Order: sequence, then C-alpha cells, then structure tokens
Amino acid sequence: MLPVLVVNAGSTSLKLELVSASDKSEILSSLSEAKGRAAAIGHRVVHGGERFREPVVLDSDVIAEIEAMSAVAPLHNRPALDAIARARKLFGAEPQVAVFDTAFHATIPPEAATYAIPRAWREQYGIRRFGFHGLSVAWATERAPALVGAPTRRLIVCHLGGGCSITAVRDGRSIDTSMGFSPLEGVPMTTRSGSIDPGALLYLLAPGRLSREALESGLENNSGLKGLSETSGDMRELEQAEDAGSEQASLALSVYVHRIAATVAAMATSLGGLDAVVFTAGVGENSARVRARICERLSFLGVEIDEKLNTEVEPDADIASAGSTVHVLVIRAREALMVARAVRHVLVGAG
Repeated sequence: MLPVLVVNAGSTSLKLELVSASDKSEILSSLSEAKGRAAAIGHRVVHGGERFREPVVLDSDVIAEIEAMSAVAPLHNRPALDAIARARKLFGAEPQVAVFDTAFHATIPPEAATYAIPRAWREQYGIRRFGFHGLSVAWATERAPALVGAPTRRLIVCHLGGGCSITAVRDGRSIDTSMGFSPLEGVPMTTRSGSIDPGALLYLLAPGRLSREALESGLENNSGLKGLSETSGDMRELEQAEDAGSEQASLALSVYVHRIAATVAAMATSLGGLDAVVFTAGVGENSARVRARICERLSFLGVEIDEKLNTEVEPDADIASAGSTVHVLVIRAREALMVARAVRHVLVGAG
C-alpha cells in the first residue's frame, strides 16, 4: 500500500492530498510538502477521450494525448498538464500516473453515447458523449450498498459542486450521464451554462454579435448560477441572497433545481426504475435546501426525505423518510482515494 500524492488541478484551484498507506488523507498546501513522503504521484485528469479508459503511467506520448483533449476541456486538462509538468520536475524519477474522470463512463451504451449528427462528423472528429466526474461517481457507487445494507442495482448519482452532473448507474456500471462531449453539457453549474439550444449558439456567433472567444468565456465563466443571479455562483451566497429577498437569486435556484430534478427523472427512465439517489460534492453534501427542493420534485418516483435528517446530516448517511421507497444518500466525495487506489493498481500490476 503505497503512500500516494494526489494532484487534482481543477478550473479554479489546485488540490493536493497525501493518501497514506492506510488510506487516510492529509491536505497539503504545496507539491514540495510531499517530497520524500509519497512513493508515487497520481493526477486526476478530466478528459481522457476515446483512448484512455484505464489509468496509465505518464510518459511523453500520454502527455501529448492529454494535450490534444485540452481543446474539449480547457478549464481542466490545461491546469492538469501544468501540474504534471511541475510535479515531473520536482519529483524526478518517482512514478506518476494519470487517472481519468471519463474512464468510468466507458460502459455507456451506444444509444446513450451517440449524438444524432452525421456519421462523418462522429467518426472524423470523435464527437460522442464521454461523461465526467467518473471518480466521484465510482466512489458513490461503492459506498451506497454499505449505507443501504443491500445491493443498489439502480442508482443515480448527483455530483453537485463547481461542476454538476447526474449519472445513472446500473449494477455498478455507468449507463447514462448528463455531461457529454465536454463538461459544458447537462445541468446548470456554478459558472457553466449546461445544455443550451445549439441554434442559440449559432445565432450568437453570427457577424456583429459575439466572437468565438467571447462565447466560450461566457459559457464557461459567466453562465450557470452566476449568470442567472448576476452576482455569484456560490450556493451559500445565493441562499443568503434568496433569504434577503433577491428575485434573481431565487430564479437561479429555481432553474438549478428544476433542471437537476428533470434530469434525475430522465436517468430513472434509463434505469427502468430507481433504488437510490446520491447527493455528493460541495453543494450535494452541504445544501439541505437544494436537496429538499430536488427531492420534493421527485416525490412521484417515491422519493421522500426526513426533514430533520436532511437538515442535520453528516455524510455518509441515508436521509430518506421511513415511507420513502427510494434511499436518499448523502456521501462525502473521495476522489483522491479513488485516484490513489488506481495508482497502486497500475504500479503493482506493472511490477
């Protein structure tokens, strides 16, 4: 059991966790703090494209492939590449492994992964639905049966953080998810738009309106909750603003809840039913208001929460009411642990 430094370079921050041989995590403030303490380094990489469906030891060829996918996930792959370069310089010969968020979704069937666009586009440019947040979903999938006390064959994982995605998991395998070719698709996020009519984007790109750069920046950095509220994408600030009477904050939360609940219902269709719903990541773990409003809209599926449990919950726990036919789980995201395990598997397997 190797101690592993997990490097998670996101769109707005660099998270560093040292996962010990006993799987205990320690948050670090700089790469140099792990010097001499980590036997290996694992990098969370958001987009692995078609090629990377398993973790892989980093070399120049792998780095070039990650670079090629940066055009699809610029807010994530580019920071990951920067972190990889810094870590390789600092740690020298110590093994480093890339672990991909898209890999868990490699099991999505063709009907869920294929866009209804010309075949030539799909084949020549590799346009398909990949899905993201796979490490978070994989951990939730592993934890859910222990909390329920039985196998959870039909599970929906709501990863609600800076980025948001909804994933349908059947028998431990991803079969559908809200994010697609890029992390922009799906439900509204902190600053990202989620799905929007392509016709609207074509309209905005017409001469005299927006440049490609302005459109990309707007969709990535100034949309979602931030764009709706015109103030902030931070859920805590939005809830405070709503309590103070802000109509824009209230609209932002309403759109957010509406789209998430509708997507959960769609995922239940993919699963043919529903045994459990998971809320995870920053908003999913910490906003009782968001959980309650989403679950209220899902009552027709048999989802019902205990208000006291929902308000007081400390992850990991089941907050479903006694009468609910669906388990409602709040699970602490542990992406770093999943990265560390993947690194160990690759290195032990490689001898």
